[in-house]
Amino acid sequence: MDNNQLATKPHYPILDGLRGVAALIVVCFHLCEPLSTSHFDQLINHGYLAVDFFFLLSGFVIGYAYDDRWNKLTVGGFLRRRFERLQPLVILGMTLGAIGFYFTDSTIWPTIHEVPVWKFLLVLLIGYTILPIPLSLDIRGWQEMHPLNSVAWSLFFEYIANIFYAVGIRKLSNKALFVFVLIAAAALFHFALTNANGDVTGGWTLNWDHMRVGITRTMYPFFAGLLLSRVAKPTQLNNAFLLCSLLVAALLFMPRIGGEAHLWMNGLYESICIVVIFPVIVYLGASGVIKKPFENKVCKFLGDISYPLYMVHYPLVYFYVAWVSNNKGITLAQAWPTALMTLAGSIVLAYLSLKFFDEPLRKWLRRKMK
Repeated sequence: MDNNQLATKPHYPILDGLRGVAALIVVCFHLCEPLSTSHFDQLINHGYLAVDFFFLLSGFVIGYAYDDRWNKLTVGGFLRRRFERLQPLVILGMTLGAIGFYFTDSTIWPTIHEVPVWKFLLVLLIGYTILPIPLSLDIRGWQEMHPLNSVAWSLFFEYIANIFYAVGIRKLSNKALFVFVLIAAAALFHFALTNANGDVTGGWTLNWDHMRVGITRTMYPFFAGLLLSRVAKPTQLNNAFLLCSLLVAALLFMPRIGGEAHLWMNGLYESICIVVIFPVIVYLGASGVIKKPFENKVCKFLGDISYPLYMVHYPLVYFYVAWVSNNKGITLAQAWPTALMTLAGSIVLAYLSLKFFDEPLRKWLRRKMK
């Protein structure tokens, strides 16, 4: 049977909603980031952990959706299905970043106007494939693998995890998968506790160090989510969306722990969040019961815009970062109206991207790739 003929399984609406909550926090994190001077005074200090939460959610949902259907599915069919889901917004995000690129010339990116068009177009074309660019093609100066849409680095590792799942890891028994996840957890703890920054950030540059960070950040949460989807027996939990949303927000808004003197403490905190607390939140979310129509609508809306919001907000953030850099010393009290407009604009852009680009293009791709 062709992969496009597989019936869609019912969603976990609360998990969809939590993905949206995390996406909103990511946008807020990126808006606060240029106003901080270091990791230690960032207002939303652990906002980057939302990426690790996304990986865990993704592994759980992939396991739930596909683990018991490989008698009707091929590796190629699965990867086509993932391509249809992920790639349209990769392309849109890169295009939006390209449209705004030359207009973000600022004190933080003073040489953007010197980038030759041929180099810019080459970076754009490579970006459409989600493959990382080498440092020799860095046109922004931040050493990103995707300088037209910074956040796309995590999609590169999402694809890697999906490929690993499809070609082999899905075949592991629960015991073997548990051992794999345990080793991945140990690698994550080791990295977080020994990293010079005292955190798990990294993964967005095409070099050995960042590739190691990206793989380490992806392997545990994604495949822990897969294992959780296999072994968890959801219960019936009231008010789970509110509870889980507050937990996610509390973990990501938590101030830096340990300061400069005890970096390992922050690494330990982040490891515990990823390895222990995030899986508990996903389990609680999967167990949640929605009784109010309004709550269901909120979860659906947040779930619908979560991926578009993640993929299209950074082209707007580039303009915001340029504005902050051109107004050196600006405070949060002065910047919040512009930050709020950028957040609102990102949500509107995400919704329009969903309705007028992502959903129509995915529908067209499903027809063409049957």
